[in-house]
This record gives sequence, structure tokens and C-alpha cells, in this order.
Amino acid sequence: MYIKTSLLNVLLINGGPIIFIISFLFDWFIFSFDCFFSRLWTPWWWITLFSEQFVINKRIINKFNIFMKKQYFELYNNLIKLATNKDLYKDFKRQDTFSDRLTFFLLHFAFFLKNFQKPENSNILQEIYDFFFRQLELSIREVGYGDQSINKKMKDYINIFHSIVSELHYWEKLTKSEKIEKFSIFLDGSPNIEYLLDYFEDFNQNLSKKTLNSYLKSVINP
Repeated sequence: MYIKTSLLNVLLINGGPIIFIISFLFDWFIFSFDCFFSRLWTPWWWITLFSEQFVINKRIINKFNIFMKKQYFELYNNLIKLATNKDLYKDFKRQDTFSDRLTFFLLHFAFFLKNFQKPENSNILQEIYDFFFRQLELSIREVGYGDQSINKKMKDYINIFHSIVSELHYWEKLTKSEKIEKFSIFLDGSPNIEYLLDYFEDFNQNLSKKTLNSYLKSVINP
């Protein structure tokens, strides 16, 4: 407890407490003692510490959530950078568009989920999924779509993403020709499907060598 200097001067005189103050403090102690014990004789300090601990835990949780959001944001930006790599758009028949960049982003994200889709990761992957699509919605708003158009676009993008996830589910069991065929479904404007296949094979292999926790840490501390 912190006592202001003015109160300290009142409590002490000639090096010791005033008798009146001693009496006051004793009465205050008896009153506090009665008040701080319930009918079940629950100690007051337990109640107080429980309340303080709750506040402390809440602060820790908030800091943890801020840290996790930073991780998700860094991961999101990392995949965005990969999706906007100019090498992915070599010899494209059409000009690089938002739709193309989004497709590459969803492909990266789908491979990410495929590699880390384990029971112990289910909660954090759901958080990442929700965070990513919220960010995508913000990106769509920045492009200039209205609320009604955004709802329709988000449904379309979510359906495309789930379709990509479904096509990649048995990726390792597919032949090269089957993989090229599946890529062609989503990348019909790219003539260099084989290059993209090699690129995502490498990306998939790199992901398979890491755990989700280590990957998130490497995103924060590359």
C-alpha cells in the first residue's frame, strides 16, 4: 500500500504513532476482519487475490491475443507476398488482375491448411481461416465493391477456396498429369502450368518439413 507524505505525517509523531490513530487503526482492523470474512469463513485475501488474478489473467490473455493477431497478420502478408511474385505470372495471356492474385493466394493458403490440418491444430487453424477471410473482405472493400457485391464475392471466393482444398486433399497420390489437370481448373489463363506445378510442389515440400508452431514463429522471426 502506498501512503502519501501528508498521511504519513498524521500517522507518526515523535517517531511513533499517535494513540488516537492506534485506536482508529485497531477499530478499522476489527471492522475489516468482520467484513472480509463471509458466513462460510472465506478469507478476504483469497477473494481479493482471485479478483486481482482474474484481472491479471485477462491482461495476459489480451496480450496473447494481440501477439497471435500479429502472427496471423504476418502470415497473411507472407502469403500475399508469395502470391504477388512476378514469376508466377510469366507469359500470362491476360494482364495480372485481382482475381489472379487472389487465386494464387488461395492456392498457397490451401497448401498451408493441407499440411497443418491436424486435430491439435484445429482451433488455431480456424482462427487463421477466419482472420484471413476478414482481411480478404477488407481488401475487396478497398477495391471498391459495395456491401451487396461484397457478400456475393465473399461467397464466391469461399466456394472457390473450398473447391481448391478439396482438389488438393489427395495431392501426394496424384500423378503429374492429374495435378496439371487440377491446376488448369483454377489457372486457365496461365500457359506455364508445369512451372507453377513445380513451384507449388516445392512450396508443399517446405511446409511438410515444419510444424505449425515453428512455421508461425519463423514468420515472425524469419
